Amino acid sequence: MKKILRILLFLPVSFVYGIVMYIRNILYDFGLLPSKEKNTAIISVGNLTVGGTGKTPHTEFIVSELQSLFRIAVLSRGYKRKTKGFVLANQKSNALEIGDEPMQMYLKFHGVPVAVSENRSKGIDELLNLYPALNAIVLDDAHQHRRIRPGLSILLTDYNRLYSRDSLLPGGNLRESKKQGARRADIIIVTKCPADMSAIDMRVIEHEVTPSMYHHVFFSSFVYDEPLPVFIRYADRLWLFKNIKQKKASVLLVTGIVSPQMILSHLKNYTDDIRHLQFRDHHEFTEKDIALIEKQFYEIPNQEKLILMTEKDAARLINNPIVPNSLKYHLYALPIRVKILNNKETALIKKITDYVEEDSRNRLLSKK
Repeated sequence: MKKILRILLFLPVSFVYGIVMYIRNILYDFGLLPSKEKNTAIISVGNLTVGGTGKTPHTEFIVSELQSLFRIAVLSRGYKRKTKGFVLANQKSNALEIGDEPMQMYLKFHGVPVAVSENRSKGIDELLNLYPALNAIVLDDAHQHRRIRPGLSILLTDYNRLYSRDSLLPGGNLRESKKQGARRADIIIVTKCPADMSAIDMRVIEHEVTPSMYHHVFFSSFVYDEPLPVFIRYADRLWLFKNIKQKKASVLLVTGIVSPQMILSHLKNYTDDIRHLQFRDHHEFTEKDIALIEKQFYEIPNQEKLILMTEKDAARLINNPIVPNSLKYHLYALPIRVKILNNKETALIKKITDYVEEDSRNRLLSKK
């Protein structure tokens, strides 16, 4: 009922917003606004809705599959960072400089350049100047950034919030028209699906979200790996495995993400004693927050205890001077990875690698 009331309340504004976005897309489609191709393969990962659809884990999935085959880089806007312009991640970077999600990817993929720039076109040019031999650049959250014409566009939609069932902002969560936005995609991935999703459910949703027969639809779910120390020099991984596996440890879960329900459900496999301290998405931790985390942690009577965070939340604490050494001994992150359902992982990877290979081959031929 609340959803319907919101749609009706904002209907006039949504109508005007929809017209503006429709005209904008038409101008790009007909070349009246410039959309540039770049001198390398460009893979865009994005969505049509505001809110989390799993862009960063899926970007990481693509990077993990491509990094051993090609020279690749990642370019993000760097949401909520305090800097401006082009910034290349380095060993001294922190989330305030480049954003929490780029920081997370930089920590995970050694040897893969990770950069941020609000102007994606200039960001790509900067990366190509620094790394002229790049075979591909993966753009994180770039579906609406139409100044760039990606060679491969991957559109994500949340299983629980399909774009096909949503409405335009501000009445709904759509950034642009369903039809216009979905038609630009080459691949559509329905994310956060149940691991045991039925074939019938897949067919129904595939029919619903596919704008044409030329689109390829895949389904994915999230898998949590073993917790890892946020600060390797301090935390004891062997202690963690011993106590977590035997369900002896108490957990203070600290989250600053849109939907913590999935991680809460997963933690019940480890312990019955879960305390949850929840912040808003992309929350910038302050000294007051750290003091609150410390207070709640030390109030847990069980001596076998730890603080658990998502990788994105943990990325905000790396190279952050407000974290005391005493707390670093207890901080762990829960890694998440993407699993492609229905035995279609190989098919998805092949479509991505085929594109990069063809692009590289065509560029070599054009130089002869």
